[in-house]
Amino acid sequence: MNIIQVIILAIIEGITEFLPVSSTGHMVIASAFMGIGKEDFVKLFEVVIQLGAILSVVVLYYKRFFKSLDFYFKLVVGVIPAVIVGVLLKKRIDMLLESPLVVACSLLVGGIILLFVDQWFKQSTVKEEEDISYATALKVGFFQCLAVIPGVSRSAATIVGGMSQKLSRTAAAEFSFFLAVPTMFGATLKEIWDYHKEHEHLFNSEQIKFLVVGNIIAFIVAMLAIKTFITFLEKKGFKLFGFYRILAGIVLIVMYYTGHLTA
Repeated sequence: MNIIQVIILAIIEGITEFLPVSSTGHMVIASAFMGIGKEDFVKLFEVVIQLGAILSVVVLYYKRFFKSLDFYFKLVVGVIPAVIVGVLLKKRIDMLLESPLVVACSLLVGGIILLFVDQWFKQSTVKEEEDISYATALKVGFFQCLAVIPGVSRSAATIVGGMSQKLSRTAAAEFSFFLAVPTMFGATLKEIWDYHKEHEHLFNSEQIKFLVVGNIIAFIVAMLAIKTFITFLEKKGFKLFGFYRILAGIVLIVMYYTGHLTA
């Protein structure tokens, strides 16, 4: 892995983290194209820089994080399912992260679903985050578990989950952003701990530089992407993202079976 590859992956992460297109899936594909997909440090890097992107939420929505303890309790309730699934299925998830074909199929299926989401969930009664109940937070948390499959998209799963519980597009998207903060913080700590157990030395100086640069770039790019996504979502909905996922999925499947994309 070199600094150019670090910058490419970080930009991809910053752009895609909050879009319903799967940031992990895009990084897995990009890593496969660059021939670095199976390296242990690359797998760690792809998880850790997601925290950099997620922290942009704390900066942009900082007032929400000082509003009430109730806000944090909802996030804890919402993150519980992902914690359980992550602990129980860690090894299986790591195997899936090596497969561009899994990403391609997930992009395709998810894209088909996104074509109909706006029609399925037209009625919304919850407009603001503070109106979300604990039961709703938990249900959205279960939807988030789908994102352990590369290509599904944590953002898409939680936003659709929120809309299925009568949240507006904006309320569902923002709660998805907030829920990502503890989720990715926990995932980052777990990934670093597991990496440490398998390697005598945690990181060398070059790897530390890569992690710092990657997180900074992902953070800056994500800051620019969040507001753009919210504005687009309010006006246009999910259909365009659905078409993009379908096209990307088909192209990747064809490339895989013609030998141009290897696992």
